[in-house]
Amino acid sequence: MGIIAQSMVGIGLIISLAACATGDRVATDSDKQPSSSSQSQATVIDLTQVGCQFLEVEAQDYQYQPQEASDCQKINSETIAMRTKEFKPLALKPGKYIFRVQNKNVPYPLGFYLRGEGLKQVSLPKVSGGGITQGVTKDYEITLKPGKYLFSCPLNPTPDYSILVN
Repeated sequence: MGIIAQSMVGIGLIISLAACATGDRVATDSDKQPSSSSQSQATVIDLTQVGCQFLEVEAQDYQYQPQEASDCQKINSETIAMRTKEFKPLALKPGKYIFRVQNKNVPYPLGFYLRGEGLKQVSLPKVSGGGITQGVTKDYEITLKPGKYLFSCPLNPTPDYSILVN
């Protein structure tokens, strides 16, 4: 092994030891894609995005047909008061989850953003991402602690929907 290769191994060992000392994990290539055993231990929550809404938490599919995000801003400003009265918050137990988010017929890329509600936003875990094009489904893995959370799609944009973890 050459001097450069030995130095790189040494640096990796130092980083790993430092991570162990602080309790942090060192990211590896296996961390980038969930393994099948990782997915089997997590509960999958399917969420379907259509124009301006997530279907699983609203009373009905309102069949909105936005062509761009600004259409949803207008639709939401006109309908949000009526719709929020019928939202069905998700009630979950603490644990590992995969939120499987599908873009069903929205003609522009969508995303997903799950975070703590209110001041707890700072201390509770969060997950987000984008690039969910029409017909595509993406997974977002997160371990939820007890507390109140919100999820939405800022790119669609959707209202904030509640998750209560007890």
